[in-house]
Amino acid sequence: MDARITLRVDGRDRSLTVDTRTTLLDALRDHLSVTSPKKGCDHGQCGSCTVLLDGRRVVSCLTFAVAHDGADVTTAEGLVQEGEPHPVQRAFLEEDGFQCGFCTPGQICSAVGMLEEVKAGHPSRVTDDLTGPVTLDDEEIRERLSGNLCRCGAYVNIVAALREEADS
Repeated sequence: MDARITLRVDGRDRSLTVDTRTTLLDALRDHLSVTSPKKGCDHGQCGSCTVLLDGRRVVSCLTFAVAHDGADVTTAEGLVQEGEPHPVQRAFLEEDGFQCGFCTPGQICSAVGMLEEVKAGHPSRVTDDLTGPVTLDDEEIRERLSGNLCRCGAYVNIVAALREEADS
């Protein structure tokens, strides 16, 4: 069964007709030609398809597009504003937080979402003080990004990039 939906993707309203079983990832890649979210494992385990959905990070391979009619979807491409990279993108470049680049769009979207969660005071499994502000140390960054895998092993530089961004 097909459904007509509208998604606001990277600041632009996009209408499309999809089978109700179409994932958000497939809607973005196959129907709208938005290729920054990558199709990795297709099981929600690698994080390469991570996007921001109404400001919250999600693995787009595990959610149906029709469930998000009218939603705001931001990909790594959409984080660029007026030709300028998002501060997290800039930090990844400065710290060489990528090698092959396959996981980078998902890592960046996840990192942006993670930083917003920290600002809002959301604890993680490793947060010591559940009532105070969250300190974004290396252990906290690694825990919060544990759902995003890197084939090349650029984790040290990714953590450095996010530590730098958190400190700014």
